Amino acid sequence: MPLNKDEKTIGKRQYHIHLSPGDIGDYVLLPGDPARSDRVAKYLEDARLVADNREHRTFTGSYKGVKVSVTSTGMGCPSAAIAAEELINIGAKCLIRIGSSAALQEGIKIGDLMISTASMKNEGTSRFYVPDCFPAVPDFDLTRVLIDTAKDMKDEISGSLYYGINASDDAFYGETQEWIEKLSKLGCLNVEMESSALYTVCHRRKVRGAMISAVSGNIVTGDVIYEMENRGLAAGWDDEIRVVLEAIYRFEKEKF
Repeated sequence: MPLNKDEKTIGKRQYHIHLSPGDIGDYVLLPGDPARSDRVAKYLEDARLVADNREHRTFTGSYKGVKVSVTSTGMGCPSAAIAAEELINIGAKCLIRIGSSAALQEGIKIGDLMISTASMKNEGTSRFYVPDCFPAVPDFDLTRVLIDTAKDMKDEISGSLYYGINASDDAFYGETQEWIEKLSKLGCLNVEMESSALYTVCHRRKVRGAMISAVSGNIVTGDVIYEMENRGLAAGWDDEIRVVLEAIYRFEKEKF
């Protein structure tokens, strides 16, 4: 008889992330880079490292009394989908991707913040869950609170705020000049590599998903930094962490 993965995994210690029920809060932030889990932990009260396996590094703490965790996903939709599935298996209710993305419209600068309202699925992972024509969208209520919170905190963040449709691509080095131009002409604001699979998994598993990202560079104008420290991006990371934690606090108070 074929393996029933739900029966083997839900409510149990998870194979990839090495976490068990009780290890995480309802809210989990999802950076790609494991080092950024450490960055988030500095903003949490009583943060403790609860697991560190493969690309998945997890801290759990609290923010203004709300239990919050952070688990790194690694790069790309397959790894992000595995992390999301396993976190949901042990009780996660709201998964919020935080990370970096490349701008696709002129005028958007390094360190600016981008909040996703939908994702163009240029990847293969979501095809295992839904047809290609099925949209990849974040949770409306959670995204609304993210946008409202970011607007309210505009004087506390170093860059500008944008929100709209992004693209999720599978191949970082497969993005040709022609492909970048196409995404820009379609009106996509930015491109990254995880959100469309995250939204799809969250939809299928009936939990909430959202994304806020900091701009690493603008690949339409060629304003990118590959060979040295990107200080503007680092400032954007800190800005997005502060925004998302405050948004979680507000969201919890509203009790959706």
